[in-house]
Amino acid sequence: MAKEIYVNLPVFNLKKSMSFFSKLGFEFNKQFTDDNAACMIVGPNIYVMLLVEEFFKTFTAKKIIDAKEGTEVNICISVESREKVDEMVKCALASGAKPGKSADHGFMYFNGFEDLDGHNWEVMHMNPDHVEK
Repeated sequence: MAKEIYVNLPVFNLKKSMSFFSKLGFEFNKQFTDDNAACMIVGPNIYVMLLVEEFFKTFTAKKIIDAKEGTEVNICISVESREKVDEMVKCALASGAKPGKSADHGFMYFNGFEDLDGHNWEVMHMNPDHVEK
């Protein structure tokens, strides 16, 4: 059986978050999407669960930090080209995101943004010729 990864993120407004990520090209699994949660499909076996904050609280006894004030995680997504990196970040910024960090290391290029809820996202392209096989 293939392993799956689910990143769970609290959000303030689920519909706004779904609209934001839809503009970036992500789709949602309707079977696992309702008024409390949305299952965003990132890739084969990789999902981000956008959970309304009150629902997110049912999964932990710990305080939920405000991602606009502190960082709980950096999420990095790889894409097929440097142009796609810039395209996705440009779309995110046009959709209400704040700019994040960027770097060009030659073999690896990334640019980032802070989503509507303050979560840090990095969009990265790595030259496949540079990666050892």
